Amino acid sequence: MALRATHHLSASLPTQLFPSTRMQRIAQARDQFFEQGLRPTGLVGEGVIQSWMRCTSGRQVARQSLEFNPVTASRKHATLNRNRELLEAAQQELLTMEAALAGIDCRVLLTDAQGVIVHATHNPMAAQEPLLGKACRVGVNLSEAHVGTTAPGIVTLTGQACTVTGAEHYFDCLSSFECAAAPIHDVHGQVAAVLDITLEGRHFDFDAASMVGVYATSIENRLLLAQSREHLLLRFQASPSLLATPMEALAGISATGQVAWLNGAAARLLGATAHGAARDVTSLFGLEPSSLLALTRHTGLTALRLPNGLGVWARASLLASDGLDFGHAIALSANKPPVSSSGLPTSLAPLAGEDAGSETEHTTLLPTSKLPAGARLSEHHNQMIDSTLAACGGNISKAARSLGVSRGLLYRHLNARKSEPQAVDSD
Repeated sequence: MALRATHHLSASLPTQLFPSTRMQRIAQARDQFFEQGLRPTGLVGEGVIQSWMRCTSGRQVARQSLEFNPVTASRKHATLNRNRELLEAAQQELLTMEAALAGIDCRVLLTDAQGVIVHATHNPMAAQEPLLGKACRVGVNLSEAHVGTTAPGIVTLTGQACTVTGAEHYFDCLSSFECAAAPIHDVHGQVAAVLDITLEGRHFDFDAASMVGVYATSIENRLLLAQSREHLLLRFQASPSLLATPMEALAGISATGQVAWLNGAAARLLGATAHGAARDVTSLFGLEPSSLLALTRHTGLTALRLPNGLGVWARASLLASDGLDFGHAIALSANKPPVSSSGLPTSLAPLAGEDAGSETEHTTLLPTSKLPAGARLSEHHNQMIDSTLAACGGNISKAARSLGVSRGLLYRHLNARKSEPQAVDSD
């Protein structure tokens, strides 16, 4: 009797109107888009929908099969040579990432700005990946125009991280794939590369998007530093424990006192856009160029209060095109400001009883030079060299030792200055 009542009750219930799993939602989205001509808003991500629309406009047929033709040796060589700087910046992170994923049958892929693979994990079990094994080769183009909707293809076009699962891929033959990708930007704010992990025949058992995001950020930070020439580098974060991690904020300051670039973490802390026209360092950081340069004179952390009111801990250094770090050289100069026992300049060291995480405001800035406000960082740099030479009685060898650089480098710097046009006094 109870069984009959239960059966009667279940028969009277309405059929399920909404899909309960992601696979069901994707299947319904494909039916609406490809069969009914409807926009499947809410069933799949907007990035996937936009990609499907672009692929359809490009007259791609979802049921067609894809072929990944062999890549010629010359094309592979040209691809690697064209992306040498990117590969050097990514090398360490790729090795670490592949070691972390060694127990998972997935591929780590790095593509250039055009979607061409420049690095792919070698998998000795490639025979078990009928399509992925053919696709994951240096020189293969994974752009949307070639392979339809994929995570690296979407990121290449939009610059936004995404994950594409199963039948969210435009082509039916890729429905066994799952991929997660994140962008890597250059100093101009353009997408320079895309980092992706892809597997075939199963789903990720971990947060693939988060893992890709962390490693993409690390590669981006390395690439930004590699592409910076004669910039003052400012590292900062609200917590000193986040410095020297993928979460540290980075800013590149040009010799004219302009913020040439910011990484994503810096933009979020400053409430600014990461990419765009150069901005004045004073408006973003509340520091004159002379004060900013003074931060390079010691190796400890400095407490700063940003114009938006946020307190951060910072460290600065000067990057040179020949690879030398002038921050260390300046720290050894005779003009080094007094340092407290905590390693911070006395004007910015935490107050008695405070630790490094204190949020007490420190408004006093480091001692500044006597150059006028708005002077170029290079002028402050020259003044430091001149004062060191004067203190050493003009002895190049002694001055070079005091600055922590080679005599040859100091000679080249002085000779380069001689060739620069001299300013004429109006008096």
